[in-house]
Amino acid sequence: MSLKYNEDDLLLLSGIQHFAYCPRQWALIHIEKQWDESLSTMEGKQLHERVDNPNFFESRGDILIARSVPLSSYKLGFYGVSDVIEFHAVKKNGFLLVGYPGLWQPIPIEYKRGKPKEDPIDKVQLCAQAMCIEEMLCLDVKYGYIFYGATKHRQKVLFEPVLKRQVEDLSAQMHELFDEKYTPKANRNIQNCKCCSLVDICVPKLRQKKLKVDSYVNKYLE
Repeated sequence: MSLKYNEDDLLLLSGIQHFAYCPRQWALIHIEKQWDESLSTMEGKQLHERVDNPNFFESRGDILIARSVPLSSYKLGFYGVSDVIEFHAVKKNGFLLVGYPGLWQPIPIEYKRGKPKEDPIDKVQLCAQAMCIEEMLCLDVKYGYIFYGATKHRQKVLFEPVLKRQVEDLSAQMHELFDEKYTPKANRNIQNCKCCSLVDICVPKLRQKKLKVDSYVNKYLE
């Protein structure tokens, strides 16, 4: 396996969800270091605080549960933390876990405050975590779960090739923009902007007004 990135190149893994939602939002946060709390981000932070405990390790029969597990991938160029990883006892295709006999298969679990989304932005974040685990442990991770606070249920996510390719494409785009220190312009479709905590910093309506002015000028010149 060829490694594309070194230690200094690694980007925050959780940023892939921001990028999949809106590249401009990601750039404002991760390149320009701008952030603004909203009710939804505060609720999401509180939900994660309930599960973020790096010293937590629990055994439930043939399942071991670890929280706040450090992750990294030098192929994708990411580093971060998994909310929860369950290690399931298996008879094959697992790895050896110090202090626990037998083989174990890791299952990543991500916690989200809302409900399942139609777009894949949560799935690409979980898949990126799984790809980090695969690289670190040299084994295949077939699936994981997203726990949604609004429904209090897990959603199973299969890490199929098309989803992995999407993670790889997003990773490449993120690194390209980060290296260039470039913040994309506001999207013409501002439907997602209403729910964005950075809407007052991004000010997408200014972009929309500029497009209307440019359109008027071009029409006049024609």
